[in-house]
Amino acid sequence: MELLTGAGLWSVAIFTVIFILLVDLMHRHQRWTSRYPPGPVPWPVLGNLLQVDLDNMPYSLYKLQNRYGDVFSLQMGWKPMVVINGLKAMKEVLLTCGEDTADRPQVPIFEYLGVKPGSQGVVLAPYGPEWREQRRFSVSTLRNFGLGKKSLEDWVTKEARHLCDAFTAQAGQPINPNTMLNNAVCNVIASLIFARRFEYEDPYLIRMQKVLEDSLTEISGLIPEGSILIPNMSSVLKDETVWEKPLRFHPEHFLDAQGHFVKPEAFMPFSAGRRSCLGEPLARMELFLFFTCLLQHFSFSVPNGQPRPRNLGVFPFPVAPYPYQLCAVMREQGH
Repeated sequence: MELLTGAGLWSVAIFTVIFILLVDLMHRHQRWTSRYPPGPVPWPVLGNLLQVDLDNMPYSLYKLQNRYGDVFSLQMGWKPMVVINGLKAMKEVLLTCGEDTADRPQVPIFEYLGVKPGSQGVVLAPYGPEWREQRRFSVSTLRNFGLGKKSLEDWVTKEARHLCDAFTAQAGQPINPNTMLNNAVCNVIASLIFARRFEYEDPYLIRMQKVLEDSLTEISGLIPEGSILIPNMSSVLKDETVWEKPLRFHPEHFLDAQGHFVKPEAFMPFSAGRRSCLGEPLARMELFLFFTCLLQHFSFSVPNGQPRPRNLGVFPFPVAPYPYQLCAVMREQGH
């Protein structure tokens, strides 16, 4: 068999380029006839991958929102997507049209890993009778395990004390608190399921967290029907038409003129509609008890020479804060 050389190689290369461009043209024709919302013009094959910063996706979507409006389209490779931004559009999509937007796209990696229909849980399962049954079962099971009961609050309060002990052991030292906070959250889940907790240095707990972190995959759902829908929740939580100071910690966002607590309509960190987070009651309890305990016992500051924590987060699923350090100094009793 002779190797291709010279003119033969050029012929193969030209044929390959023409074939790829024809396939790309077919995908573009499908996009044009489907009447997608406006968006940046995609490159052949790559789509808009080179036009967004995958390391700072919220800011990329923010710039595109300012240019194309609250509903715009992207093409990742040959996969078209529609991005939803802002409170008004988000309510329309997740609440008003919730029945039509509650489905989930097929994820090829699940097929590769052998995940079969009916075994995708409530987060990634397609919307339908099986999903509704699993959702009802999950809610019922969580309640049986103590969600919303005094017994669960006792578990969370107990774990908050262990969390404070962990901070006390490193008081005054620059630390990244993510691991300790993750340990506390995992222990609440362990208490809920196994009726026991693990020490923060327990190899099993460390291994369990590592497996969880490694298994989280970025899952990138119509307008038109069948396209992938991306609800950009960051755009709602920082909607400049709703929040007075969207990029700053401003407690007055949650207080009325008389100083009473109010929940703004745009505050939806656990999403909304049929796919809202099942664990919201537990997460709210943990947030309140953990941080009340920590703020009662410690003063927090940024260590000398360290930058302030960033407002933006790392953008896999779920969004996490960029690594940062802080110092926890114990408060004097009575202060």
